[in-house]
Amino acid sequence: MNATTPTTTTNETCVTIGNSPISDFLMAVYILAFVLGLTFNVLTLYPIWLQVKQQNVLGIFLLSLSVSDLLFIFTMPLWINYYRMDHKWGLGVTSCSVAGFFYYSNMYISIFLLCCISVDRCLVVSYPLHFRRYRTSSYAWILCSTVYVVVITFHIVILWNDNLTDTHDDNNDNDRCYETYPMENSMAVFNMVRVGIGFMLPLLVLAVSYWRVLATVGKSHGLNAQVKRKVRMLSFGVIGIFSFCFAPYHIILFIRSLVYFNNSDHTASGDYCKFERKVHFPFSCMLALSSLNCLVDPVLYVLVSNGVKNQLLLCRRRPPQMGTEECKLTSYKTEKQKVNALI
Repeated sequence: MNATTPTTTTNETCVTIGNSPISDFLMAVYILAFVLGLTFNVLTLYPIWLQVKQQNVLGIFLLSLSVSDLLFIFTMPLWINYYRMDHKWGLGVTSCSVAGFFYYSNMYISIFLLCCISVDRCLVVSYPLHFRRYRTSSYAWILCSTVYVVVITFHIVILWNDNLTDTHDDNNDNDRCYETYPMENSMAVFNMVRVGIGFMLPLLVLAVSYWRVLATVGKSHGLNAQVKRKVRMLSFGVIGIFSFCFAPYHIILFIRSLVYFNNSDHTASGDYCKFERKVHFPFSCMLALSSLNCLVDPVLYVLVSNGVKNQLLLCRRRPPQMGTEECKLTSYKTEKQKVNALI
C-alpha cells in the first residue's frame, strides 16, 4: 500500500492528477486484466479441480492461486471505474480500503505461492525418494493456508493500525484511492520491508530453486534433449513472468522510498514532490502491470503443461459414451512426466 495522509496542511498539492489520456490507458489495462483473467481462471478451474480430487499437490497450489486471483478480479471493476472517473474514487473510505486489501493481498499471496510451487518442484526433482513420503495433500493445504493467513493477517493489521486513513485522500478535493502524497515516514519504512521480504526474498527463492532444477535435469541421462529444453523454457519463463509482473512495481516503490528518506523537504515545491510528479505515471503503469498476474497464473501453470492440454482436448472431444474417469488428470508417475510438470 503506497499512499498515506499528507504531512502538509497547506493548500498546495504534491502531485496533481487531472483529466488525461493516462487514465484511459490505465482503465484499458484493468479491463484487459479483468476480461482475460476471469476467462482464463474460470476455464481452468475444472481441470485444476480434477487434480485436487486426485490429491495432486500441484493442483492444490493451483486452486489456491485461482481463488486468490478470482477474489481480486471481482474487485477490479472498482478500479476500472476509478480510472474512468479520472482518479476520482467517490465510493468512500471503506470501499477504497477493501479494494486495496484484495489488490495487495492477491499480489503477495501469488508471490509466495509461486515460491511454494518452485520449492516443491525443486524437491521433487532433487530428492524424489526422500521427499515423496512428506509430499501429501495435507502438506500442500497447510502451506497454502499458511500463506493465506500470514498475508491476510498482515494486511488487516496494517489497515487497522492506520485506521483506514492512509488509503484514501480527500484533501484538497482529490478523493484519490491509494494515491496520496507525500507518504509518511512509517509507510516509507514499510515499503522498504515490503520490497525486501515481499519481492527480493521470493525472487531469490525462485532463482535458486529453478537453478537446482536445471542442474539436476541437465545431469539426467534418462531425458531427451526436447524434454530438457522444455524444462529450461518453463523455468526461465516462470522467473521472467515473475519479474515482468512484479519487478517494475517494486523497483519504483523502492526508489520512491529512498527519495523520500533522502529529502527532508516534502512540500509541493520540494525535490521530493517534483520527483513524485515525474514518476507518478510510470508507477501507476507498473502497478497496473502487476494486476496481469491474475491471468498469467492459469496460463503458465495449466495451459503450458502438455499433460493438462491433452486432458482438456480429451474432455472436449470425447464421445458421449466415454466416462468421466478418462478425463481425470492422473498423478505424475515417471521421471519424464514429473519433468513435464515442472514449472
